Formats: sequence, structure tokens, C-alpha cells
Amino acid sequence: MSDNISTGLQAQVLISALPYIQKYTGRVVVVKYGGNAMINPELKRAVMSDIVLLSLIGVRVVLVHGGGPEITETLKALGKQSRFIDGLRYTDAETAEVVQMVLAGKINKDLVSLIGQCGGKALGFCGIDGGMIKAKKLDSGKDLGFVGEIVDIDPQPLANAIYNRYIPVIATVGSDKNGQVYNINADTAAAEIAAALGAENLITLTDIRGLMRDINYPDSMIPEVKLSEVPGLTEQGIISGGMIPKVQSCVKALENGVKKAVMIDGRIEHSILIEMFSDEGIGTLFTR
Repeated sequence: MSDNISTGLQAQVLISALPYIQKYTGRVVVVKYGGNAMINPELKRAVMSDIVLLSLIGVRVVLVHGGGPEITETLKALGKQSRFIDGLRYTDAETAEVVQMVLAGKINKDLVSLIGQCGGKALGFCGIDGGMIKAKKLDSGKDLGFVGEIVDIDPQPLANAIYNRYIPVIATVGSDKNGQVYNINADTAAAEIAAALGAENLITLTDIRGLMRDINYPDSMIPEVKLSEVPGLTEQGIISGGMIPKVQSCVKALENGVKKAVMIDGRIEHSILIEMFSDEGIGTLFTR
């Protein structure tokens, strides 16, 4: 009897997921991947398995990845201290070379390989490839070195990969017309890429449950944020530090036509599937 109950529950889960599968099949979903989910081997495999599953049921997944901890460790091994300003890494010429090496070289190809091990097909890109991400020096009022601001995105290489049923995996470095390489915040790039592809959903994996009113209280997560509420939350200091580019990316995605933007806890196994295939979702939803 217990086996029948277990089988029935499994069938019910699949039936419950059907409307969401129908909603997302054939649509583009951009996943910004970073934080602890990139470090923990079990979480990393769970994320890649989720992405492969989505791809196999017809969701056009695009994976945009960061790599901050590995960049920091590589710089540390070279005797170089990392410095952050408003959540963005200060990037001098040497750091720019390390960023390109770690993101476009090691991390990108490791993720492509892991997707293959999970039964999917992936192609690795960086923004320099084909001039896909055109950038210029970020003008923020503060000198961040070779931190880039996106000027234009050519989505055609990604569209070609998606059409041929590959999962694009994107390292967020870009270049200008003179070949200068820029370090581009992965949250910012994910929003621009989602907009350029007309994505249904932008999912940002973080190391916390979502946007928190007080980081010391796990139950203080804000489940939904309207765009009109963002300035006030920033003034209150609720949106600060490394959360600033994450929230700004969700805002920019929605302002540029992406239908949904959500920030979820990447430390929870299969959090992407929980978010996409349930009424309750998980994390903080940003809405117009």
C-alpha cells in the first residue's frame, strides 16, 4: 500500500507541474548563477541537473555565471588583495587579465563539461566572442578601473545556440572597439542578456533567501517587491552592498520587457525547479 501511495504522490507532483511546463516550454529563461551554489559540488550538480531537465522539456535556458570567489582566490594566490566599491570589484589591468582567465577559461569550461556529464548539451561563450557584449568603462562617479558598462548586446550567437538546442553558458567579460577587456558584473549582464533575448524569466541565485529586511533574521525576507518600492528600500539601507547590483539587474530586466524577475536561495537543492513549478515559488519576486 505504501508503494502505491508513494507512486500516487509522485504522479500528483508531475501533474501539478504540468501547467508550469506548458507555460515555459519554448520560452527563454535566463539563470544568473553565482555564490555558494558554484562552490559546493552537490549544489553545483543539482543546479546543472535542473538546467538540463528544463532544457529537455523544451525550456530555452541561458546560463550566465559569475565567479567572484574563484577570482578572489586566484588574486590572493598572486599576492593581490581584492577591493570592492558599492558591491563591484575594483579591476586594474592585472585584475582584468585574471578575471578573463578565470571566468572565460576555467569556470566557463568546467560548467560546460558538467552540463554534458548531466546529459545536456552546452556551448561556452564570453562576451568577447563575436563582439557579443560591447562595453565601455563604467561611469559611476567612482574609479572602478576596468569595470565595464554594457553598450550593446548582439544576441544572435546565443539565438543560434538555442535554435540548435544547446544551452549557452556565458562568462561576463566584454570589450570595446579597441579590444580593451572589461569586467562586467554578472547580475547586470544577466539582465541585459535577458532583455535582448525577450526572456520570460530572470532567475538570480544568491546566498540568502532573498531580499531581507534584516540579514540577522531569516524570517524577514520580503516575498514581493514592486519597482516603485526599490528607491525607498535603498534609502533605508535594506538594499545595500552586493545586493545593489542584484536588485538593479531585476529592475532593469523588468523595465526592458522581461516578464518576471526573481531572486532565490541557491543553497537550496533544486531551488530553480521549486521556483518555476510551484504556486508559492521561493525567494523574492520583483514586479512592475
